[in-house]
Amino acid sequence: MEVVGSVINNPQTGGLPGLIKSFEEKGLGGIAASWVGTGPNQPISAAQIQSVLGSEQVGAFAQKLGISPQEVSDRLAQLLPQVVDKLTPNGSLPESGGLEQALGGLRQRL
Repeated sequence: MEVVGSVINNPQTGGLPGLIKSFEEKGLGGIAASWVGTGPNQPISAAQIQSVLGSEQVGAFAQKLGISPQEVSDRLAQLLPQVVDKLTPNGSLPESGGLEQALGGLRQRL
């Protein structure tokens, strides 16, 4: 969950809106849009996560957590759709202050 929070709140990538934009730039905007929208979440693969975030960022998370980059990508592929879905219950991106609050509440429940 710590990695998901770091990915979503990363100021270098522009937080959740920047993350969604990164997916769009890699041709995966439809997948990310399904997580934000109110319909079913489309799955994503570990390889797709790796392509969006880049090996440097995934490697940094792996080193921080003491696990392999593949495991980081696998976990993000499982968790990121669910977390983004929960952070966008109305089908739209929250304001930045609302995102912090929602992510904090979600961390407590998980």
